[in-house]
Amino acid sequence: MKPKVYFNEKCSICKIEINHYQKKCDSIEWLDINTNNNYTNEIKKNRNQLLRRIHLKHNDKILIGIDAFIFIWSKIPKYKILSKLLKLPIIYQFSFIGYEILAFLLFIKNYKQFDK
Repeated sequence: MKPKVYFNEKCSICKIEINHYQKKCDSIEWLDINTNNNYTNEIKKNRNQLLRRIHLKHNDKILIGIDAFIFIWSKIPKYKILSKLLKLPIIYQFSFIGYEILAFLLFIKNYKQFDK
């Protein structure tokens, strides 16, 4: 079974980035969370949690945020070195923090999508 990436295509930045990866990697199934409400059941997260961060499901394991990106990059030849670099302890910590800040800012930018 292919790994599945759950992303927010209504976020213009997310859409551009994921479209780039889709062209480079066909071994991953790319799922826009806005097209199917059942995705929340598939990974046991509510809609707002899915909007907040990228999620990846592979072999019944859920990767979130920077961990999902590390997995994605490990599947794209030109990005494999980046995935290895980001696994290094100090670099991983800074990447994790950087991703969380960026994801939060995008979450706020896309506030109109959230369930009230």
